[in-house]
Amino acid sequence: MKEGDLELLIEIARFEESADMEREYKIGWSWRHVRIWPATLSRLFKDGYLENVFRSNSYTGYRLSDLGQKLAASAEQEKTPQKANEPIPVDDLFGDIIGHDEVKELLKACLLAEKPVHVLLAGPPALAKSLFLWDIERAAVEKAIWLVGSATSKAGLWDIVSEREPQILLIDELDKMNAADTAALLSMMEGGRLVRAKKGRELDLNNQLRVVAASNRLGVLSPELRSRFAIRMLAAYSREDFLTVVRGVLSSREGLNPETAAEVAEKLDGRTQDVRDAIRVARLTPQLGISRAIELLLEGSH
Repeated sequence: MKEGDLELLIEIARFEESADMEREYKIGWSWRHVRIWPATLSRLFKDGYLENVFRSNSYTGYRLSDLGQKLAASAEQEKTPQKANEPIPVDDLFGDIIGHDEVKELLKACLLAEKPVHVLLAGPPALAKSLFLWDIERAAVEKAIWLVGSATSKAGLWDIVSEREPQILLIDELDKMNAADTAALLSMMEGGRLVRAKKGRELDLNNQLRVVAASNRLGVLSPELRSRFAIRMLAAYSREDFLTVVRGVLSSREGLNPETAAEVAEKLDGRTQDVRDAIRVARLTPQLGISRAIELLLEGSH
């Protein structure tokens, strides 16, 4: 076996796991599907790691042999050891978020709790909901996965969670999540189990997955989904708080010097309450300058 072959077998195993092999690849997959050169696949076949399912002048179909599956599974287990259920550090968590002290206290307690308590932050846009998710993601690092409900993944929630085994699932725009992923989320939050109906497979979540989500609208969420969360409505920022938040975010996350961050905040005062607008302005400032960036981004949009 050559160096790098185990990585190739792992990638092939992941492909076969995510695909419906009986329906979509009855005659096997080709090099185009796994993006591995034909000569390499031919060598892996000769070494006994692949089976040749179909062959013609225009198509050669493969799948992993029993030996290939065993090697891939063993290598994957060694590569990705089980994650300990260690709590994330919360001492300095949310230090860059102004106000919302009770929400901070609740989230910290939920992240440290022995068993999961899921939290949903609700309210109109621009109320720091995403800031809370960002801070948790930065503190948790590889223990957390960030998803956007409107574009979870082509693979779907089942595959994301089963592949990466997070301790914390962060979902922005929960109100826009599709029905299939919402059903998986309900099962996961209630009993710690995900069921993949089309393959009749189950995934036991033994790592006590916690969900922190954000939603602009509560009315569109089903009663079943809402009941699984502790729901907190966020209040709007005052003018002073908004200016302080913008200065802090642009300095700590976008690398602006304090003077430029303060100038962006002051020029946005009265034009927006959305921190994302400030971030967009900051990123375009080197090319356009602050005033022109605000003009192009916000003119006629608010």
